[in-house]
Amino acid sequence: MQYIRLGHSGLKVSRLCLGTMNMGSKNWKPWIFDEGESEPIIGHALDNGVNFIDLADFYSAGAGEEVVCNVLRRLTRREELIITTKLGYAIGKGVNNGGHSRKHVFEAMDGSLTRMKSDYVDIYMLHYFDTETPVEETMEAMNDLVRAGKARYIGVSTMFTWQFAKILKVCEKHGWARPINMQLQLNCAYREEEREMIPFCVDQGVGVSVFSPLARGILTNDMNSIRNQTDFFTAEMYNDRASRDIALSVARVAEARGVTPAQIAQAWVLGKPEISSMLVGADTKAQFDSALAALSTALDADEIFEIERNYTPCDLINDYTTGKRLPREPRPAAGRFAAPMAAVA
Repeated sequence: MQYIRLGHSGLKVSRLCLGTMNMGSKNWKPWIFDEGESEPIIGHALDNGVNFIDLADFYSAGAGEEVVCNVLRRLTRREELIITTKLGYAIGKGVNNGGHSRKHVFEAMDGSLTRMKSDYVDIYMLHYFDTETPVEETMEAMNDLVRAGKARYIGVSTMFTWQFAKILKVCEKHGWARPINMQLQLNCAYREEEREMIPFCVDQGVGVSVFSPLARGILTNDMNSIRNQTDFFTAEMYNDRASRDIALSVARVAEARGVTPAQIAQAWVLGKPEISSMLVGADTKAQFDSALAALSTALDADEIFEIERNYTPCDLINDYTTGKRLPREPRPAAGRFAAPMAAVA
């Protein structure tokens, strides 16, 4: 395993981070692993040097934190781990049971710590940017959690660059704890964060952890998984020709190498020096081993060109564009340009 300092902090994390959205309760989603099914995967990750564990109170409506931490307590010592969890999405009833208000920030932290049976979280993260709560209110509450010892550090996830800039500015103005980690989506079928967010994070000394390196599975060329058949986000994000062409290019490189497409797609992410850590949401030990092998898989210039040649710009993927994104397909002419060019002339 390789380890890296997260941004300008002193915290060292494994370059592979265990993603746990697939662990918790099947009552939440049909593809979720229960505690017994999760333990072998968690144990295998720990045995191979992973110290970075990603959770969220939203996963399995809280059951994910409980299940994963039950396993972790049996297998290793708390002080050897870097555990992050996220807040923001509602997991119960009530108009204040969501978002990033001071009320919910405090209640969400207490709920997570109770489920995790822990006194603190290593990195407490905002799951998105709450447009309805003043940034000052949210970040003061997060700072108070750090001062109270309930969070060692704070982080953020999935937002526009200008929104993250507002957060950093407010923290600097008031001398509050600033985020040390930005968790975002990046893979060879979705690269828009390379334009502004990732360079901004590097400039500001913020570590970057990446989720969905396999583009929700399409880069493995397997669209028939239970998750992809039941998760509408896959179709909303990656159901376009460009994504399919990129997946085919990944498969070509993998075939020439004699390895799996997953290993190639993950190697593409890990090969970027700006990326601190890559989340691995493995369903099997073999899937985790693919990511482990990707750590030492250096792609050459021809392979990178083949993977990247079909990429075209697309709308950002985040909460604010859900249901509004335009697929990367040519759209028919409309209005006065819909008529044949001869008629226009």
